[in-house]
Amino acid sequence: MTDSQTNSTPEFSHYSVMLTECVDGLNIDPTGVYVDCTLGGGGHSLEIARRLTTGRLICIDQDEAAIRAASQRLSEVADRVIFEHDNFSNIRAILDRNGVDAVDGALIDLGVSSYQLDTPERGFSYNYDAPLDMRMNPDAPISAYHIVNETPFEELRRIITEYGEERFANQIAKNIVRAREEKPVETTFELVELIKKSIPPKNRQDGGHPAKRTFQAIRIAVNDELAIIEPTVNALIDVLAPGGRLCVITFHSLEDRIVKQTYQAAAKGCTCPPDFPVCICGKKPKIDIITRKPLTATEAELAENNRSHSAKLRIAERV
Repeated sequence: MTDSQTNSTPEFSHYSVMLTECVDGLNIDPTGVYVDCTLGGGGHSLEIARRLTTGRLICIDQDEAAIRAASQRLSEVADRVIFEHDNFSNIRAILDRNGVDAVDGALIDLGVSSYQLDTPERGFSYNYDAPLDMRMNPDAPISAYHIVNETPFEELRRIITEYGEERFANQIAKNIVRAREEKPVETTFELVELIKKSIPPKNRQDGGHPAKRTFQAIRIAVNDELAIIEPTVNALIDVLAPGGRLCVITFHSLEDRIVKQTYQAAAKGCTCPPDFPVCICGKKPKIDIITRKPLTATEAELAENNRSHSAKLRIAERV
């Protein structure tokens, strides 16, 4: 993510995190079918599509702005690309309507795009004063405004604690509830001030901007980001052709833990109790885990892109 504070609307492009590692990790067959579940700026999609000949790439994004911009960026490979305006959690329906039974590889780049962060009116960033929104799909019914102003105290505290791993969640939630009793909390800067007021001055510089963790938590709640990871990863594993690869990039520990545990369960197969003399469940391993430890960005990439510092890539292959 960039920290630009210009008020002009940015191009829908961003540094493609771990581009080489992802595309190489997919082990691309030029005639295969691939899915980019998180199109975003289109950087990963472009490089995947360039390696195809008669193959196809299905590009998914729930943000129409991403699709509009990427359709231009990917114009040189348009004959190989299909765009789908949808949430990647609907992967089975997306493949069905494109007549695809199995894919040779898939990529998920989790989290918010640089464009969404750097477009003030989207309300994702604590660096701009804007209406509270944070919806990856602008047509979704629930925005950050609803989470902040309508969520009961205990649930709000839970969201900030669990999704933001924020140690001062209790006080932040209390101050939000107290403030909204006077008037709704309507803008990002109003929320930032409430968060700052809730954190002791000596702790405000721990881990970057004091609002970082709370904004992350609210964004995750708005877009239901964590709940869809496990079922989507399992659905993608099920539609992978033998030898097909799945690459997942995560940006914080909550996402990475879910991906790691989902991979481990799919690689294990048998779920019988350890004391059973023979397997009776009949479940077989579905994947081999290619990355026992997640890959991280190179020093060269870290020097160019701040967002890459927290990125972890896990790769699995269908057996």
